[in-house]
Amino acid sequence: MTDFHNPEGFAGTIGRTLADSTPAWLEPRHPGETAPNVVVVLLDDLGFSHFGCFGSTIDTPNIDGLAAGGLRYTNFHVTPLCSPTRAALLTGRNHHEVGMRSVSNFSTGFPNMRGQVSNHAATMAEVLRDEGYATFALGKWHLCQMENASAAGPFDQWPCQRGFDRFYGFLDGETDQFHPELVYDNHSVDPPKGVADGYHLSEDLVDHAIGFVHDTKSIRPDRPFFMYLAFGATHAPHQAPDEYLAKYRGRFDQGWDAIRDEWFARQLELGVIPAETQLAPRNPGVDAWDDLPANHRLLAARLQEAFAAFLDHTDAQIGRLIDALAHLDQLDNTVIVLLSDNGASQEGGPFGVLHEWKYFNFILETPDEAIHRLDDIGGPNSHTNYPWGWSQAGNTPFKWYKQNTHEGGVHVPLVIHWPERITDRGGLRDQFHHVNDLAPTIYEALGVVAPEVYRGFEQLPITGTSMLYSLDDAAAPTRKDVQYFEMMGHRGITADGWKLVTRHQAGVPFDDDTWELYHLEHDRSECNDLAAAMPDKVAELAERWWREAAAHNVLPLDDRTIELFGARFQARTPHAEDRHYTYRPPMAPMPAQVGAAIGGRSWDLDAQIERPAGAGGVIYATGTANSGLSLFVQGDRLVFDYNCFGEHQIVESTREVPTGSSVVGVRFRRAGRGGGNGGHAVLVIDGAECGTLDVAFAMRIISSLGPSVGYDHGSPVSNRYVDAFPFEGTLDRVEIQLVSESRSDAAANAVADERAAMGRQ
Repeated sequence: MTDFHNPEGFAGTIGRTLADSTPAWLEPRHPGETAPNVVVVLLDDLGFSHFGCFGSTIDTPNIDGLAAGGLRYTNFHVTPLCSPTRAALLTGRNHHEVGMRSVSNFSTGFPNMRGQVSNHAATMAEVLRDEGYATFALGKWHLCQMENASAAGPFDQWPCQRGFDRFYGFLDGETDQFHPELVYDNHSVDPPKGVADGYHLSEDLVDHAIGFVHDTKSIRPDRPFFMYLAFGATHAPHQAPDEYLAKYRGRFDQGWDAIRDEWFARQLELGVIPAETQLAPRNPGVDAWDDLPANHRLLAARLQEAFAAFLDHTDAQIGRLIDALAHLDQLDNTVIVLLSDNGASQEGGPFGVLHEWKYFNFILETPDEAIHRLDDIGGPNSHTNYPWGWSQAGNTPFKWYKQNTHEGGVHVPLVIHWPERITDRGGLRDQFHHVNDLAPTIYEALGVVAPEVYRGFEQLPITGTSMLYSLDDAAAPTRKDVQYFEMMGHRGITADGWKLVTRHQAGVPFDDDTWELYHLEHDRSECNDLAAAMPDKVAELAERWWREAAAHNVLPLDDRTIELFGARFQARTPHAEDRHYTYRPPMAPMPAQVGAAIGGRSWDLDAQIERPAGAGGVIYATGTANSGLSLFVQGDRLVFDYNCFGEHQIVESTREVPTGSSVVGVRFRRAGRGGGNGGHAVLVIDGAECGTLDVAFAMRIISSLGPSVGYDHGSPVSNRYVDAFPFEGTLDRVEIQLVSESRSDAAANAVADERAAMGRQ
């Protein structure tokens, strides 16, 4: 045999010619001819009782069918928020130890909150792809730092770089279901059709999911697949096709008290809660339905109808995927895991909102104000979320909500369907388990051992506990001894059937938090606080919480929330220390957290343009038809539309925009600090002021949809134009400068005018 460098371990022989050589072919990794497919379906902000098979009267026949043919887990837990649950689900580790203490929009400088999943924790997709699986992700990602989620990258934490062969969905925490911000693999794309053509994101996701499976199974029928299908549903905005909205009209007029009683009774009948379970009292801030004024009831019922329609429509899409798998004869040998990422959302406030971002701007929209747009609810011209009363109904029989570590925030439905393995079809499983247990369960089911080193990174130990034992034995005691909970200072620990929990108030010293103690084996809904009667048990579990926190990278405790959305002005991010942005079209739209950080701040915008007479179009726009701002040329005038949650405040220049080259822009000054106190906008053409506008409310957080340059991506921000309204002349660049609060307006304007003059040279 001829000597040669052999890094791949070639097993044949190499002589001088083919005649004295022996070939040997590489054998790609393959999990085996009978290896099952795996489909994980994740819904968003959905409470324990929302599926029909867990008690609700919302129609979910396809999910109920999976439960009837599989198992329902009735004591299953997650983290109280979306990104952390996704990180734990995909890695089999606790969310703090993989760098996802809260949502991926945040990065605090500590290892527990990097805004991305640590490379020392391989995802299921990475592990299974190396075992020979085809891997697909669809829908919501929300596992990379959002400042890295633009066309500029870096892409190392995008789905295709974390183990998925293919991706179709969105990178941020939510998107408009009719006008989504879509990414295909590593590039942004527009939806394949518009609202007038019947577009809805959930349908689009399942269309692509079925297409991915067909692509794989048509060409490589021997190769199993791992699919992670994470719907935008049922996170706000609650949006559904008209026929689903019409179906639920009037279905919730009896109110949340009656509905919660009905769902609770159904849960007892179905056996998904223990017989001795009590229905938790209404949360603080939730009034009795019969005590509400008529407008409050009318708005709240309509908002719940939109949620129900959204869920029903999502169930129909899940049914389409199930039918497609059955048609390919793949359903029996597919493990389907279906769950929610946290409990029902509290982000609609006490009344509910037509636009969820009002909640994040600290605007309390009253029903008397919202009632005038009742018919918009659930459609493309709304961004709704329901009130606390309906959220608690979705969390029946529990108290509190998403974000909280009480059961309402962390106790969710789980369905597992695997016809070739599960014999107790329609059975219930009440063992305590947590979302970090799903990855080790799937690994054990497939006979896969997670690597100790992956791509050169030493791997963190998997801290989840396999649930596979429970598929065959409903009576088996749980193998999950302890699980801590923490979110924005809310804390909890479950151990040996007991739970210690506290609901933290931001700014209050953690040592002053009040611990509550519940014996969950006999008090599933946390109604009987035993803390005063059992101080020694409280002390024991509190000390154990601190030990678990130290062991799993929970510390330091941090109760900051919305303020962390603010840009971190520093080098090597889209938000440089000089607070200056230069955009040169053509360029892809940017996620909101990537675009210029103008929310709640003073800023100047200047655009270098060249245009023939009559040419118009959008220069810069950010947001949607529901909230945003747009600077555009129309009818030879410069126009600025400040769309504050559907209230269009518009100024048009008093002079025409010149033909040929010019610098046009707007100067925006907020009143007071942090937005919300109003502002003042001035239009500028070639350094001269030509129009002013007083803005009633300066939005801190403008929209979940980010900016676009030279056109308006998504639904039109302004009602003065339709579609994208691309700029018809030449747009060389757009420059945005945030204005330091220490500067006077005069000094800031002088700097901006000097820059505009330079742009004309």
